[in-house]
Amino acid sequence: MTDTRIVIAGAAGRMGRTLVALVHNTPGAVVAGALERAGSAHIGEDAGVLAGVGPLGVKVGDQPLEAILHADAIIDFTAPASTMELAGLAAQARIVHVIGTTGLSADDLGKIDAAARHAIVVRSGNMSLGVNLLAGLVKKVAATLGEDYDVEIVEMHHKMKVDAPSGTALLLGEAAARGRGIDLAAHSQRVRDGHTGARKPGDIGFAALRGGTVVGDHDVIFAGPGERLVLTHKAEDRGIFARGAVRAALWGKGRKPGHYSMADVLDLA
Repeated sequence: MTDTRIVIAGAAGRMGRTLVALVHNTPGAVVAGALERAGSAHIGEDAGVLAGVGPLGVKVGDQPLEAILHADAIIDFTAPASTMELAGLAAQARIVHVIGTTGLSADDLGKIDAAARHAIVVRSGNMSLGVNLLAGLVKKVAATLGEDYDVEIVEMHHKMKVDAPSGTALLLGEAAARGRGIDLAAHSQRVRDGHTGARKPGDIGFAALRGGTVVGDHDVIFAGPGERLVLTHKAEDRGIFARGAVRAALWGKGRKPGHYSMADVLDLA
């Protein structure tokens, strides 16, 4: 079997460099392209040198179509506008599009669903094995405990993170909502300030903390009569997200078009 040719979007960023290095060191995978936004100071630089693995002969570019035409997959931890452009191009090329971008709107998700009619899309608010196992536990606990137990999700990330709640927090909220058989959008409490009144039964609350260099901490709290159950995940290294994304890219090659999740990749669905 030939190597899976993978393009890295946002290749000069922290996650992008981690992905370049990991793909380079993964048997059966090869870095086929590296993308950055137009005007980036890193355009023209060798992606391997940026990632600390030595020259790969792959220059950072700003022409996604050119890169995608010679690839089997693209891994994308960028921003919503960039992800939407890449989704359309991945659909045209009928390749694997691994999406770790957070902060996507409902309209964005609808467009990704449309792209998944032609591309193999693997999208998750968190690519790590631990978080996806946690989501499965959250769903089961939410279904078991019922509305007598209030659900609160607390997350903390580094001070440079620009969206809140985190994609992981929303993934966990969706898991809790599925366990309860409710719609998260209709039962999501994102902001509390001033005189809020009593907590509404069935709501799923979110609290976002920002500071320092925290990679990602998430607590799912089930607060019931006289007791609390807290399920926790702490990310200590961005490599856990990169490893999951590369695994998703390899898994997706040769699959039928569709909108998949990490639960599918990890056979947790």
